[in-house]
Amino acid sequence: MWRQPKTVWSVAFACVVAFMGIGLVDPILKPIAEELGASPSQVSLLFTSYMAVMGVAMLGTGWVSSRIGPKRTLLLGLAVIIVGAGLAGMQDTIGGVVGFRAVWGLGNALFIATALATIVRAARGSVAQAIILYEAALGLGIAAGPLLGGVLGGISWRWPFFGVSALMLVALVTTWVTLPDTRPDTPPTSFSAPLKALRHRGLATVAVTALLYNFGFFTLLAFTPFPLDLSAHGTGLVFFGWGLFLAIASVFIAPWVQRRIGTVAGIVVALTGFALVLAAMAVWTDEKSVLIVGVVVAGGFLGVNNTLITETVMTVAPVERAVASAAYSFVRFTGGAVAPWMAGRLGEQSVHLPFWVGSLAVFAAIGVLLSGRAFLHGVDAEVDPAGSRAEAEAVTVGT
Repeated sequence: MWRQPKTVWSVAFACVVAFMGIGLVDPILKPIAEELGASPSQVSLLFTSYMAVMGVAMLGTGWVSSRIGPKRTLLLGLAVIIVGAGLAGMQDTIGGVVGFRAVWGLGNALFIATALATIVRAARGSVAQAIILYEAALGLGIAAGPLLGGVLGGISWRWPFFGVSALMLVALVTTWVTLPDTRPDTPPTSFSAPLKALRHRGLATVAVTALLYNFGFFTLLAFTPFPLDLSAHGTGLVFFGWGLFLAIASVFIAPWVQRRIGTVAGIVVALTGFALVLAAMAVWTDEKSVLIVGVVVAGGFLGVNNTLITETVMTVAPVERAVASAAYSFVRFTGGAVAPWMAGRLGEQSVHLPFWVGSLAVFAAIGVLLSGRAFLHGVDAEVDPAGSRAEAEAVTVGT
C-alpha cells in the first residue's frame, strides 16, 4: 500500500495541507469572538459559510474537472484557497472573515472531490487501500490544523490564516511540479450529474447518513472550544490529539473492524460510539477533563467511520467515482452547514444542549443507514477475506 507513484504522494501532501483548514480555526474561535466582538453563533459561521459554499460548489467540480483535467482543477482549487485564507486573515469584521472563509470553501470543493478521485485512480493496490491513504492524509491534516492554529493563534488570531495560505502555496508548487499533466479522459460531466447520481438509493442513504452525523461532528468541532475554555495553544493540543487518533483509526483500526464485522456494521458501531461520547459530554459539560477525553476518543470513532463510509461511497453507486464523491459531499456539506451555527445558537441557551442535539442526530444517522441497508449489500461482497481488492479494480472508473 505504501509503494505508490509520485502522483499519489503529491496529491496526498496537498490533501494534508487542505484538511488543515477544517480544524485550524478551533483554537482561535474564542480569540476571534473576543477581538471582533462576536457571539458564539456568529463565530460558528466560519464553519457554516465554509461548508455551505463547499457543498454547493461540489456540484460543479465534475463539470470543471472533465473540461480542464484533474491537475488544473487541483491547481485552481489550491489557488482559490490561498486567496481566501490570506484575505480572511486581513479582515477587521466577523462578516469579512466569514465571507473570505466562504471563498476558501470554494477552493476546497474544487480540490477535495478531485483529489479523492485522483488518488483512487492513480494508486497501486485496491480501492480500499487508496481510500486509507486518502483518510490518512485527512487525519494528518485535521491533526496538524489545530496544532498550527494553536501555535500561530498564540501570536494573533490572524496568523493561522496566513500560515495556511503560505502552506497552500507550497502545496500548489509541489502539485504543479510533481503531478503529470492530466488531460480530460472522460466525456464532459454535466452540473446535474451529481444530483442524478443521488437517485441511487444506496448513495442517497450514505449521503443522508453523513449529513446527520455532521451535526455531531461540527458540534464537537465548532462548539466544544467555548465550554472547554482553554488558551489557543491548549485548545490546539486537545484537537491535535483528536486528529491524531482519527488518523490512526483511519489507517489501522478501520481495516481491522471491516475484516471482523463488515463495512456497514463497522459504520454502525463507530457512529454508536460517537453518539455515546457526545451524550457523555452533554451530561458532564462542566467537567473539562470529560470534554478533553471525549474530544480525543471521538476522533477514534470518527476515523473508523470516515474510512468505511468513504469506501462505501466509492463503490455503492454505478457512476463515476468523481461524480459519486461530488454527490455525497454536496448533501453532507450543504445540509451539515447549518450544524455549526445551530450549535452556537443552542449553546447560548444552554451549554449542554448542543451535545444532546448532536448525539440525537448521530443516532438518527444510524437509523437512516440501517433503513437503507438492503441497498448497501454489495459493499462487503467486494472485499475479500484479506481486506484487499483486485488491483485492476483500483484503476477502473465505474460507469
